[in-house]
Amino acid sequence: MIEVKHAIKSFDGNTVLKDVSTTFETGKTNLIIGQSGSGKTVLMKSVVGIHRIDSGEILYDGRNITSMKRKELNALRREIGMLFQGSALFDSMSVLENVKFPLDMFTEMTEEEKIDRAKFCLERVELSHALDLSPAEISGGMQKRAAIARAIVLNPKYLFCDEPNSGLDPKTSLLIDQLIQDITHEFNITTIVNTHDMNSVMEIGENIVFISKGEKAWQGTKDEIFDTGCEPLEDFIFASNLYKEIKKAHKFFHDKESSDPPRPKTKVKISDTDYEPVEDEPNGDQKKTQVVSK
Repeated sequence: MIEVKHAIKSFDGNTVLKDVSTTFETGKTNLIIGQSGSGKTVLMKSVVGIHRIDSGEILYDGRNITSMKRKELNALRREIGMLFQGSALFDSMSVLENVKFPLDMFTEMTEEEKIDRAKFCLERVELSHALDLSPAEISGGMQKRAAIARAIVLNPKYLFCDEPNSGLDPKTSLLIDQLIQDITHEFNITTIVNTHDMNSVMEIGENIVFISKGEKAWQGTKDEIFDTGCEPLEDFIFASNLYKEIKKAHKFFHDKESSDPPRPKTKVKISDTDYEPVEDEPNGDQKKTQVVSK
């Protein structure tokens, strides 16, 4: 779990984060959303430690990174995986070499151990057939999967994803979203995704933080996002006609479900020879409706 407490960050006198407090939960896909210039990217970079906040606390399972020395920060960063917006694969390396690179930099594993670990991660993202290919020889979706494999090769406790669906078609985007969520659940990672992709919000938004004008304006789940009472969020989420229609449909079915009369309870009796579904009568008696013999 990562906790942000009263974070304030300014650049040249302009306050970008204004007393932001939130929690990113372990084993869930935590999404940061907001309009361009809202402060969501600054929040993510501050949580990672790229930006040092002016005041407040950022706690990684109780460890405050704002008071850490450089040596402690470097040790913590070995527990972090990063998925960059443009995948950031090295053109001069094969897919396998790209995934193995963090192991070369930060571990004392043998070459055989490093290759085995890299192959395991590539198998997990279904890229076992592309080990010896260069990034230029694979599609954008495959590059993103290779980048995910590299991000998890050190078995991180925390995973940060910056616009993971940028430049991908809708179908591939859904596959990447599902892969990120599956890995989060499988390895019990604290995953934070910075995104403006509303498909991602609706698909994998288990914990969503909405940033507006540098402040946390709302936090909740994808199931709660249709009725938040937060005007800036609704203007952001339902800006397109498509999502306006989705909201109308959601409200229609929710209202219909609320107004429908409750159905009579049905009880089922089971004996050695038959079963008898029965319905409760208004007077409390029971009425047999059917008997089926074996």
